[in-house]
Amino acid sequence: MADLCTTYQEAPARATVGERTVSTDELTGVQALERLHPDLPLAAGKVQRREFEYKRHGTCSFLLNRDVVSGQVVAPSYGPTRTEDDFLAHIQRLVATDPEAVRWHIVLDNLDIHRSASLCRYVAQRMGWAEEALGVKGKRGILRNRHTRAAFLSDPTHPLVFHYTPKHASWMNQIEIWLSILTRKVLQRGSFPSLDDLIRQILAFIEYYNRTMAKPFKWTYQGAPRNS
Repeated sequence: MADLCTTYQEAPARATVGERTVSTDELTGVQALERLHPDLPLAAGKVQRREFEYKRHGTCSFLLNRDVVSGQVVAPSYGPTRTEDDFLAHIQRLVATDPEAVRWHIVLDNLDIHRSASLCRYVAQRMGWAEEALGVKGKRGILRNRHTRAAFLSDPTHPLVFHYTPKHASWMNQIEIWLSILTRKVLQRGSFPSLDDLIRQILAFIEYYNRTMAKPFKWTYQGAPRNS
């Protein structure tokens, strides 16, 4: 908790020397639901009423990053799956948006694809390491298990530094706050006649949010136990 609070607190200063700080997470199995009937007319003193019948048009998974300093959502990815390869490609797309960045600080939870062997190989490649230096997955070295991989990926001297939320504390990842905004503004009351329309509306909202609403969250929690 202390590491994450420090990461958020120091993000603006790090940005002045070319270091980027983002929070990253997935929103999986997002359903493209089309309401079969129009909403009922509004009436004075009553909330908007909706018909309950809908048609399913499939699901999509989104991988999203939120810049802690600017508040903008950057380099979103989407597709039918959320695999180790998908996450690696997502991180590569993120890094490609700012090739001049001195270092990336990435906040994320403890999902296994967030501390994968392929992610370790990518970081090692960027540092000019030979793949043999990482060891063998499941047997020895850095790749031995999820804990050794996470320790390597968390090294503050690397060009990509991954900051993991404590167990059962994914709420400390700032993008969780933004995902609740997306849910309320777009998904909760949306009607999507196709999977393509779902993707289009989410990407359009990201563009609109970045242009008109994005700002840093004021992070006040300091990692200390709260008084009961």
